[in-house]
Amino acid sequence: MGRFAPSPTGPLHLGSLVAAVGSWLFARSAGGRWLVRLEDLDAPRVVPGAAEEILEALRRYGLGWDGEPVAQSRRAALYEDALARLRAEGLAYDCGCSRAELRRLASAPDARDGAETVYPGTCRAGLAAGRQARAVRFRVPPGVVRFDDLVHGEQTQDVSREVGDFVVRRADGPFAYQLAVVVDDAEQGVTQVVRGADLLASTPRQIALQRALGLPAPEYAHLPLVLGPGGDKLGKRDGALRLLTLDTGRVLETLRLALALLGLEGCGGATPRAMLASALTHFDRAAVPRGPARLSARLEH
Repeated sequence: MGRFAPSPTGPLHLGSLVAAVGSWLFARSAGGRWLVRLEDLDAPRVVPGAAEEILEALRRYGLGWDGEPVAQSRRAALYEDALARLRAEGLAYDCGCSRAELRRLASAPDARDGAETVYPGTCRAGLAAGRQARAVRFRVPPGVVRFDDLVHGEQTQDVSREVGDFVVRRADGPFAYQLAVVVDDAEQGVTQVVRGADLLASTPRQIALQRALGLPAPEYAHLPLVLGPGGDKLGKRDGALRLLTLDTGRVLETLRLALALLGLEGCGGATPRAMLASALTHFDRAAVPRGPARLSARLEH
């Protein structure tokens, strides 16, 4: 069973479409179900009406889903239960460090250039006198996490050394993505997570949480990122979106481009559903490109 889990912080763009189509193809080619989950935990960033707009866009592109879409904002009890289990096992603790303190660590003279700041374990043994609890962190067990990505092959990461104890509940209240996504995938019976390659480095953290909570690990596949003409990751505020908007007049054109970015050139069809049916007959997950897709080359043709 696969899923597509967008955040309703704005309309879908071409990068979102590649992730949606890719996850749909992986699930349907295996004869599986395909779910839609709205990741709306970060309430201040949620745009009113964006969830409905996303669902309408999926319908427009012929991407039918199974069951009712679910929203993370209605699942807090599941995350509370998971956090309580981690606390009971001594695998979660309160942290009093502020973002400003962590930023100072990142800019210290001995900080590694361009590397993600590793949490130094300041509050691991308990809050120091005068500190108040802010975030909640996961106590990462030592050891290397290994998994086979269906697109990128074998991946390894020593989470404790390369990331450190990471946040599972933010200082401003919401549960962190890493915990919520693990709980959601297990509760919904998701067996295959297909998403953008920007989340590849997060996967070992999620596997570490799955092990701590006794949850099964799904298969993972990370699709090529869509880069704007300037070489940056495409985002909802990208100026290039005027060329890449998923508007009603360019559905077949943008669907054809999304399929090409997934290694499926020349899929025909007079409707989105016909084009997807054609793509499904030719889909080979081994042929999905590993590297990012720079749109400047595509837009020139």
